[in-house]
Amino acid sequence: MKHKGHNVYMVSGGVTKFAKSTPEMDFRLRVKKAFDYALNDANISLSDIDGSVASYFSDHFQRQLMSGIMVQDYLGLTPKPSKRVEGGGATGGLAFQTGVQEIASGRMDVCAVYGFETMSHVNTWKGNEFIALASDTNFDYPVGGFYTGYYAMMAVRHMHEFGTTVEQLAKVSIKNHGNAIHNPYAQSPAKLTIDDVRNSPMVAYPLTRLDVCTMSDGAAVAILASEEKAFEMSDNPVLIKSIGTGTDTMRLSDRPLGKVTLLPNEKESDYRNLKYPGVHSFRAGRTAAKEAYEGAGITDPLEELDVIELHDAYTSSEIQTYEDLGLCKYGEGGPFIDEGKSELNGKVAVNPSGGLLASGHPVGASGIMQGVFMFWQLQHTIKKHFKDDTLQVKNAKRGLIHSHAGTGTYVTATIMEAVK
Repeated sequence: MKHKGHNVYMVSGGVTKFAKSTPEMDFRLRVKKAFDYALNDANISLSDIDGSVASYFSDHFQRQLMSGIMVQDYLGLTPKPSKRVEGGGATGGLAFQTGVQEIASGRMDVCAVYGFETMSHVNTWKGNEFIALASDTNFDYPVGGFYTGYYAMMAVRHMHEFGTTVEQLAKVSIKNHGNAIHNPYAQSPAKLTIDDVRNSPMVAYPLTRLDVCTMSDGAAVAILASEEKAFEMSDNPVLIKSIGTGTDTMRLSDRPLGKVTLLPNEKESDYRNLKYPGVHSFRAGRTAAKEAYEGAGITDPLEELDVIELHDAYTSSEIQTYEDLGLCKYGEGGPFIDEGKSELNGKVAVNPSGGLLASGHPVGASGIMQGVFMFWQLQHTIKKHFKDDTLQVKNAKRGLIHSHAGTGTYVTATIMEAVK
């Protein structure tokens, strides 16, 4: 939706390096490092900030309730207002949008949105168990509900419905890990081949280890401001043009088959025989995109978006999301990657940062990390922050960040625009 209230701008951001590290760096210190970077990169002091939004997915990883207020205290932001937002994998995207709403409502002029996760305190199997608690623990979880299994099932269905291939999945991993070579914040940059991806250990067919993102430790901070404050704090703020959010049933089996939610560049005849959403597509992603596009006046996303940072927890979900965002029709996500349309210099650069696959996925930080990298893209300051301009999308003016939870139960889409 387009904001019914005040214009909202992003004025600064910071990110720590994402890593599967040892736990000697406390989650508060991680956030502080990203927060200090954000303050130092613009004309912002602690006293300018009216309040905050805290983003973290799980209390289990740090075995600590009330982590948000502990960060608020550590940053020196007490007694200012704050709230914690949680929504599975979409936690960061939901928190970012909550910060937008704090400014748009007029409640705050400057809001800090900070997100973090410290996942290295536990073994990978235990981390997967914690993440699996985001499924229905009365229904999915008792029958072996680790998320890779759900996404593998959805990938197989996409392959059955549309002819998507394992080689097309692998090309997503190759693209994103390759991009990450030039991103100093990324956890797992790599130059890969299709054979590398397919020969890595199988996790759940057809998804190998290199089709799946990694657990991570990290933090990210976005500073949002009203129009009046934004131009005092930065000579190059970025407008948050619109936001969209979609939801779907918690259980895949409860999703009713119906008509496709059409975007402005589509017609009913495009999908006469499509069983939708099935388990091959994310209705919440389509709903979020539709709301965001309507708010921003976008009628042809492939032509009107220059850069996208989307939630690629799996290679298959990136291909599914091409379709949900209307970059191509349902069923054409595989050919979209084959044709190089999502490459750095393709039709629209998708995950130039490396995405979650290569940057890492410290859940509460991921959606905010996308916002920070998009902010730098639209400011044209990638070289300043990465010390390398390889990933700078030329002439980038409008971008979309996309955050996704569960099996597509919460999805956010946020449109950001350069003003210079």
